[in-house]
Amino acid sequence: MQALDDSALNHVATYFRALSEPTRLRILNALRDGGKNVSQITALTGCGQANVSKHLALLFEAGLVTRSAQGTAVFYAIADSATFELCDIVCGNVARIVERQFSNTSAVKRQLGKVAR
Repeated sequence: MQALDDSALNHVATYFRALSEPTRLRILNALRDGGKNVSQITALTGCGQANVSKHLALLFEAGLVTRSAQGTAVFYAIADSATFELCDIVCGNVARIVERQFSNTSAVKRQLGKVAR
């Protein structure tokens, strides 16, 4: 990342912004096992069709998904499987952070309990 200019950093920031919304993460998870059309994604995510379409457009613009016309339907697929590797790394890191915060909170509560006695 050190060698990136401002333009490249803006692209990286756009990529991460696209991953920063829970609905978009649900959509990506729905595409984990292969391409789907909007109706299929809507059914899998429980989100409305207009909402799914809006998020798919943003994911497409960020380069996270591809789209292809098949008859009258448009199918979306993951552009690069490394996206899931990145998400798995981030999820593991978030789990460690939450665990550490819980551990620290528990330690503080134990200390406060000792003081209150």
